[in-house]
Amino acid sequence: MELVLIGLPGSGKSAVGRRLAQAHHAEFIDLDAAIETLAGAPPAVIFEREGEAAFRAHEAAAIEALGEPDRGHPLKRVIATGGGAVVAPRNRWRLFRDRRVVWLDAPDEVLVRRLERSPTPRPLLAGRDPVRALEGLRTARLRFYAAAPRVDAIGRPDEVAPRVERSLRGAAPSLTLLDAETRVGELVLGLDMAGEAVARVLDDLGATRVAVVSEPAAWRLHGERLAARLAAPGRLVEPLLLPRGERAKSFAALERAVRELARRHHERTDPLVTIGGGAVGDTGGLVAALYVRGVPLIQVPTTLLGQIDSSIGGKTAIDIPEGKNLVGAFHQPRAIVLDVGLLATLPPRQRRAALGEAVKMAALGDEALFDLLERDGRALAAGSPRAVESGALAELVERCAWAKVEVVLADEREADRRMALNLGHSIGHALEGASGYHGLLHGEAVALGLRGAVAVGLALGVTPAARGQRILALLDHLGLGMAAPSVPAAEVRVRLASDKKVAGGRLRWVLPTATGIAVRADVPDAAVDAGLAAALRGAA
Repeated sequence: MELVLIGLPGSGKSAVGRRLAQAHHAEFIDLDAAIETLAGAPPAVIFEREGEAAFRAHEAAAIEALGEPDRGHPLKRVIATGGGAVVAPRNRWRLFRDRRVVWLDAPDEVLVRRLERSPTPRPLLAGRDPVRALEGLRTARLRFYAAAPRVDAIGRPDEVAPRVERSLRGAAPSLTLLDAETRVGELVLGLDMAGEAVARVLDDLGATRVAVVSEPAAWRLHGERLAARLAAPGRLVEPLLLPRGERAKSFAALERAVRELARRHHERTDPLVTIGGGAVGDTGGLVAALYVRGVPLIQVPTTLLGQIDSSIGGKTAIDIPEGKNLVGAFHQPRAIVLDVGLLATLPPRQRRAALGEAVKMAALGDEALFDLLERDGRALAAGSPRAVESGALAELVERCAWAKVEVVLADEREADRRMALNLGHSIGHALEGASGYHGLLHGEAVALGLRGAVAVGLALGVTPAARGQRILALLDHLGLGMAAPSVPAAEVRVRLASDKKVAGGRLRWVLPTATGIAVRADVPDAAVDAGLAAALRGAA
């Protein structure tokens, strides 16, 4: 077994780690010392000479050099990390997977007093008010630290070490990589941890009755097993199955679901747990919003598209013949559980199509996500075991999901900033509607919509040629939006007119710029024609 200690500067990771290693005759590794050995200079000097980015690269190399963990007993290694080592998704994947992780924490005033007595330089705190600096670091890193059990770090190392040892008793928890309490729901990310995470949320809610909303395929692959995990003494778990795919997003399916809840006398305090793809999440979420004016909702998306996009933000909806998602409500979930282990059964086409939404998020200005897709995108699209083992899949889900959380937190009701998330969606939704919601997956439609948005942006001079080419090249690289869709252009134009972003009779186009997006309502017909032509021909 190996133990990793994480926490803010001054939390005592090195001192407590040394004491634990000595007590258990285990090897002790101070990550900052390992960086100094590899880089030939202490962290403070690396910061000063090369900057933080260079230090983080050395830090990642030192973490990778740890190699595979010892999974047996007794305790073999204790690893004390730097406070920021957990920020990078791949670092967390390498540190947390198959190791026990403990978060040492104490009030900021305690940490400040310790740092004032410490001879070790802290580059991120140098020249700053230490209390404000620590508050900023805590806010930025809390979602990473909270993925591990918290241990009170107040006291001497010999007082804290036994608390850590007590936290290690019992079975090892499943792998959690991120746990963020936000205004739009708790976001939990990990591997093979959905049952454990949802059960904890239900315990927190004091739930004695739960409706699990799913559809036949998702129920067979995941729902039945997870529902069994949620059952507990004094808690009734009842399935509620919707039709498959877009057929779930209809008034008929919605009515059947709410009437079934009424027949069961489902109460306002009884949560709904959705287990399935975007259609299940959309309709199940709307059921939760409407039934008795709102019941607690927990989203467990089992598709890549659901995990990186549709389960986040509280937008619930069904379709009508006049357009996609035109009937719905905002209903924020109590929790969103993103378990990348659930994606192992995903059909290849769905996996690849979901990357259309990931390309959109990258085009909004996330350079790290752009780099990830350019480097690992093909392996992700193919469902390669390497993409999972390397942590690329978990990083993809985290970067996309958290980027959306930040946008939604800034604009929960889609009044302004949230419109950025509609990049590629005006034409994409029109294509889906024109196809009758058959034969074209959402991510595939978004990829074609991105090709159209780039063409409109280029025609207006909003999208620089280099940026447009990078987006198109990434779509080509991933095999997205390649084939021309079999839909009539005239029908796509009609669908555009009913887009949710129409205001004052004019469609507000979301277009890529060099570093993000611009919203334009003054798009001439010639530019619209160029966009539609690009989307309708694909990569031809």
